[in-house]
Amino acid sequence: MYIACEAPVYALTVLERLAPCPFTVFWWNNLIKRDVKLGLLHDSFKLYVKMVSLGWRADCYTFPFVLKACGEIPSFRRGSSVHAVVVSNGLDLNVFVSNGLVSMYSKCGALDDCQQVFDEMREREVVDLVSWNSIVAAYMQSGDFCTALEMFVEMGLRPDAVSLVNILPACASVARLMQGKQVHAFAFRSGLLDDVFLGNAVMDVYAKCGLISEAKAVFELMEDKDLVSWNVMVTGYSQSGSFREALVLIEKMRERRIQLNVVTWSAVIAGYAQRGLGFEALDVFREMQLVGSAPNAVTLASLLSGCAAVRALIHGKETHGYAIKCILKQDYGDIGNDHMVNNALIDMYAKCRSANYTRAIFELLTLRERNVVTWTVMIGGHAQYGDANSALELFSEMLRGANTPNGFTISCSLMACARLGGLRSGKEIHAFVIRNRYESVMLFVANCLIDMYSKCGDVDAARNVFDGMLQKNDISWTSLMTGYGIHGRGEKAIQVFDTMQEAGFALDGVTFVVVLYACSHCGMIDLGIKYFNSMETKYGVVKGVEHFACMVDLLGRAGWLDRAMELINGMPMEPTPVVWVALLSACRVHGNVELGEYAAEKLLQLEYENDGSYTLLSNMYAKAGRWKDVARTRSLMKKSGIRKKPGCSWVQGRKGTAHFFVGDRSHPQSQQMYELLADLIRRIKIIGYKPETRFALHDVDEEEKRDLLFEHSEKLALAYGILISVPGEPIRITKNLRVCGDCHSAITFISKIVDHEIILRDSSRFHHFKNGSCSCKGYW
Repeated sequence: MYIACEAPVYALTVLERLAPCPFTVFWWNNLIKRDVKLGLLHDSFKLYVKMVSLGWRADCYTFPFVLKACGEIPSFRRGSSVHAVVVSNGLDLNVFVSNGLVSMYSKCGALDDCQQVFDEMREREVVDLVSWNSIVAAYMQSGDFCTALEMFVEMGLRPDAVSLVNILPACASVARLMQGKQVHAFAFRSGLLDDVFLGNAVMDVYAKCGLISEAKAVFELMEDKDLVSWNVMVTGYSQSGSFREALVLIEKMRERRIQLNVVTWSAVIAGYAQRGLGFEALDVFREMQLVGSAPNAVTLASLLSGCAAVRALIHGKETHGYAIKCILKQDYGDIGNDHMVNNALIDMYAKCRSANYTRAIFELLTLRERNVVTWTVMIGGHAQYGDANSALELFSEMLRGANTPNGFTISCSLMACARLGGLRSGKEIHAFVIRNRYESVMLFVANCLIDMYSKCGDVDAARNVFDGMLQKNDISWTSLMTGYGIHGRGEKAIQVFDTMQEAGFALDGVTFVVVLYACSHCGMIDLGIKYFNSMETKYGVVKGVEHFACMVDLLGRAGWLDRAMELINGMPMEPTPVVWVALLSACRVHGNVELGEYAAEKLLQLEYENDGSYTLLSNMYAKAGRWKDVARTRSLMKKSGIRKKPGCSWVQGRKGTAHFFVGDRSHPQSQQMYELLADLIRRIKIIGYKPETRFALHDVDEEEKRDLLFEHSEKLALAYGILISVPGEPIRITKNLRVCGDCHSAITFISKIVDHEIILRDSSRFHHFKNGSCSCKGYW
């Protein structure tokens, strides 16, 4: 009576007064069962302990409830101790108890113990359908969807609705459409589709695999639909970009007085955010507020992602403030302690280039509140939008802490190395990758290694990574091609392109951008024209504006400016700024001021106000000696609020990276650097070097121009590199702008008299100087 009336205290008092006897175990079991159902998990375990201490012997009905409590808490320590009692009582052969053990270990995250219990059950032939469902659910819960599918295939028993509902999310998560269709067909033949949970799971597979029409067909055939059914369809439409259909479905839900919940609204907001439509996501969020639906952490995280996509800093700050207000109102959970929202805030501020806010949020979090995603977002934000050096410092700090980096963290760190040209740091991360076997299981990590080595000046190491990959995708091939292209090895890039075709990989627009780039930077004009003309006819790839820009660059570098202009006039689409910048750059190199002015005028009409285009125009005028036009251009920049990016070169040594600007004397070794550089210039003048004062873009006398050239940042970086390097060691320099023509000439001569290969990466390509020659062969 007391148990049925949910009065466990009175029931326990009666039981304690009873002497141990076989019949009273039943009442203990009912009392434990009642506590488990009420969610009083710790109390149910205490009852079990009390029961044993009073002399009662737990049976095959007691243990499943106790194990369920241990799993729900979850407590591996308590669960494993119960397991020991199960074995000592000889109940480990009981299918109900064993199923409880499988479920308990699964919920405690102890997958190895879970599999071991299941394997023992199989050996003793005591597995039933519940056992199979439990082990499949265990792998699903751990995120190992492939193994879950393998276990499902091995089942050998006729699955029920629970089995199918268990396995369908795995088909959706790893895009196993064929297996999802097979499960759907089995459910249809077995008459199980009347189950609303199964119907929802089938819809979810089709929606996540992009087959919205099939999902819609299942939805319309379902006689019973719940809120989840509607939400699955809204989510499916949103993720596929069919926002109009998603909003129509929401209107139908309103008409039928189906209560829209936070999942419905969040699905549409997330869909817009994932496609970079941040302002549309904000509009849906406002509508959500108007109908009085309270957001949750997922909603806010998606909204912040939308703000990040369009760099809407003001809206992002407003969302941040709204999240804080929700905490104060206690509308739902503590957002301040929610990993998802914190990580989204860091990501939003990083992408909006608000480094101070990014760092402030990160510093406010305790070490326990920082998970692997937090670190990855911070490292990625610094690598892409901030200081790449800080990204590597954060990665080192993370390794010293409790969080283990995942593949995405590694990729972000490699991206930072690629931006810095930090080969030493990149090699250290590569060693970490090998020790922890990331590259063998994560294709994108191996691709990032190819990219890192290529951009750090060691394309041969990139090739070694490529050759060692067990699996490759189109990104692997294009990354290697890009590496060869930027290093001036056009023939190698074309060989990779041909091998990629032979391997059966599909060629797309990105592939041809890489091929045309390689042809342009290596002077392979005829081959570039051939590939461009055959893109649509031979390869079935539609030409985009980026391909036309590559061709303008290719023709312009060769000095064929008239043909470049003809190509622009014949474009089937309106030329974008990138096309006119390519033409303006070529005009600067070849001194065609009239055509350069025309390209600059087109850029102004397109409202393309970029420091690079103004600098190209100014440099073109300076080269022609039109100093009044130089002054006018610089005045226009000042009025428009555009600041010229200062030239900066850096070189990485054993003690970190040293940065240098023009005339920089801030480094502790400045005196030695300038003395060494003066000696080098004196020595190369003897063997034929003459300062090319036309690259001193100031209206001053010749002597002052020579002094200005002497202090260029790439020369200072080279002097420092020679000071800190041992003979024979390559010196790797990175410059944020294109290398100066005089510096290119000087370094070519210097490479004759020093025992170093000098590898200089500028904003366009790599130059390898050795024994008085450059890999670009003067074509850059």
